[in-house]
Amino acid sequence: MNKLSFLVLLVALLTFFNTTHSYAIQNQNDTTTTHSTEDMEFTTIGSEEDSVANAKIKPEADSLTNKAGASATVPSVTPAAKPNSLWVTFGLGLLAGIAAFFLPCIFPMVPLTVGFFTKRAESKAKGIRSAIIYGLSIIVIYVGLGIIITLIWGASALNQISTDGFFNIFIFIILLIFGISFLGAFEIMLPSSIVNKLDAKSDSKGLGGIFFMAATLAVVSFSCTGPLIGTSLVAINTDLLTPIVVMFGFSLSLAIIFTTFAIFPSLMTGLPKSGGWLNSVKVVLGFLELGLSLKFLSTADLAYHWGILDREIFLAIWIVLAILLGVYLLGKIKFSHDSDVAYISVPRLFIAIACFVFAIYLIPGLWGAPLKAVSSLVPPLSTQDFVVGEGSSTAKHQTVGGVKKKYSDFLHIPHNIDGYFDYEEALAYARTVNKPLFLDFTGHGCVNCREMEAKVWSDKRVLKKLKEDYIVVSLYTDDKTSLPEEEQFYSKILKTQVNTVGKKFQHLQAERFGTIAQPYYVLLDTNEKELVSPPIGVEFNIEAYLAYLDKGLQAFANRK
Repeated sequence: MNKLSFLVLLVALLTFFNTTHSYAIQNQNDTTTTHSTEDMEFTTIGSEEDSVANAKIKPEADSLTNKAGASATVPSVTPAAKPNSLWVTFGLGLLAGIAAFFLPCIFPMVPLTVGFFTKRAESKAKGIRSAIIYGLSIIVIYVGLGIIITLIWGASALNQISTDGFFNIFIFIILLIFGISFLGAFEIMLPSSIVNKLDAKSDSKGLGGIFFMAATLAVVSFSCTGPLIGTSLVAINTDLLTPIVVMFGFSLSLAIIFTTFAIFPSLMTGLPKSGGWLNSVKVVLGFLELGLSLKFLSTADLAYHWGILDREIFLAIWIVLAILLGVYLLGKIKFSHDSDVAYISVPRLFIAIACFVFAIYLIPGLWGAPLKAVSSLVPPLSTQDFVVGEGSSTAKHQTVGGVKKKYSDFLHIPHNIDGYFDYEEALAYARTVNKPLFLDFTGHGCVNCREMEAKVWSDKRVLKKLKEDYIVVSLYTDDKTSLPEEEQFYSKILKTQVNTVGKKFQHLQAERFGTIAQPYYVLLDTNEKELVSPPIGVEFNIEAYLAYLDKGLQAFANRK
């Protein structure tokens, strides 16, 4: 087994993380949580829970009336066509656990664990039983931590803070610290007194000793497992089960590996010896942590319009990180705990090549290339100062009839779509030109929204319909711009004061459509009646999306 072949796992982990954003990272506005009134709760679009929730709120919601006198209907559930995100979450937890095993604070624990069970084993049967109990103890400890996280914060709180600017800044700082720690600047350790007490208890006989041995592993490995677990928790989903599922997947990987070595100690002879390659794995993870941390800073930057991390700055940092990682893997850069690289192994070479290729792929994005492969992670094109071939088209769409569109000075729609950002203003214009409304409930931190815009809206047929046949209004439900005092009000359905642009449109979506999930696309006629029911959310099938738009146009043409 080549020592550095384990680095391939890290690339797989990053690839898995990126390619499953469409399904699993509904964290930032993509998953609906439970803001409930007495009889209403909001759940994920297309889920089994959504079906139940819609059945419950339909009678009350049908009685809601909009300003024009049309009844506000709640859509029936859209059949789930996407993979279960909890399986993706579980898979990422498994991969994180496997990656954690090969880190410097866990890998050297294998001989200690084998020695511990070898001393205790009075017979082969008892040894196997003890090893299995040890593995189950690891799972219980980590899953217990996931349950504690869920009980303390709960689903609603996790989802709310996931789009909060200061929470995202906090996560950015945490990941930044972990990333720098992985590069070798310092070690994040729990107090030695805790470690010593657990280690002392692990020497006792019986099940208690085995459990405390597992607890010792969890505590000692904190400096390595903490960043991986934390990243998984904040980067995927913020619903009720996510912390538990992540912890279960993570602990299951470690439990299976350690239990296997405890039962079959002879397998240790096939493991590479601890050495500098372990630190190389840690450094690679450090670079990945630094790159991922920018996503959280970007979410806060977009929501509050600070303008400190535009698209080209974000991409420039990623390009530099990718190049530095490639140079490091070739042995041209050394950190404090690194050993000399006598030669470059083939896996290490290929991973370095992948880093350079990724950097080259990102470079055209500095001049406006769409970069569809990473569109869900990088800031939107509207934040870029210079885009080849677009000129000042964005400024051109900020006014209509000489009057400036509401919120157009800080909100934008991709692909040069001449749309609106306020519902009432868009509705008034739609009535003037007699065109249907296309409501785009979106968010700055909505990963799936960016993927839909990059992969579906960019299709020439879809874009033509949005530009020519509909009046598009993008309603940002997580924007933090304060509303004038006279426009503020208390939302009974959200149970909060509506004092920002985002909350204004979140209230509209919750009241009219019984959900607060994004993306959420609604087609309305000029009397505010739904043209197609139910509305749709994430739909990466372009033909299905086109059919939805065509059905809306046909219904608008046939309306009475």
